Amino acid sequence: MSTDEPTPKTSPEPSGVDLARVALRAAKEQARARGDAARQKKQARRGGGLRSGARADGRDPMALGSAINRLITERGWETPAAVGGVMGRWPQIVGEDLAKHCVPQRYDEDERVLSVQCDSTAWATQLRLLAPTLVARLNEDLGHGTVRMIKVNGPTGPARRYGPLRAPGSTGPGDTYG
Repeated sequence: MSTDEPTPKTSPEPSGVDLARVALRAAKEQARARGDAARQKKQARRGGGLRSGARADGRDPMALGSAINRLITERGWETPAAVGGVMGRWPQIVGEDLAKHCVPQRYDEDERVLSVQCDSTAWATQLRLLAPTLVARLNEDLGHGTVRMIKVNGPTGPARRYGPLRAPGSTGPGDTYG
């Protein structure tokens, strides 16, 4: 009898070697799972696994400089930190003589203006004359466009005191001498 129907193809039965490989693979996976469970239990008894090993991981302490640089970058404080460094190095940037009489007060990041307080009008005038050169020097150090302008503040007058010898409504010597 000849049949034109194709005989169904069946996969050959796994031989003894194949069965042994499958059994070995299953045994290894079970052993690995038991080992992981035992390791986790042991770490839980020792303090929750908070110890660091010989290799670096995310729990290791960072160097202080690296931690600060990372914080500055994450928060977007690069420009204010750089300007703060300039305020610390002010004598090296402007020179010893000028630094004795003119002190940086604050930096406005939105307007990119550095405010400087001078102790006399003569030094304030000197700083106003040097302002374009200082802006160029600061921008070399900090990056182009970081400081757009230097606002120079001269000395302030004495504080207005109020006391028993003042006339009511008086604003002090300014109302007499203009």
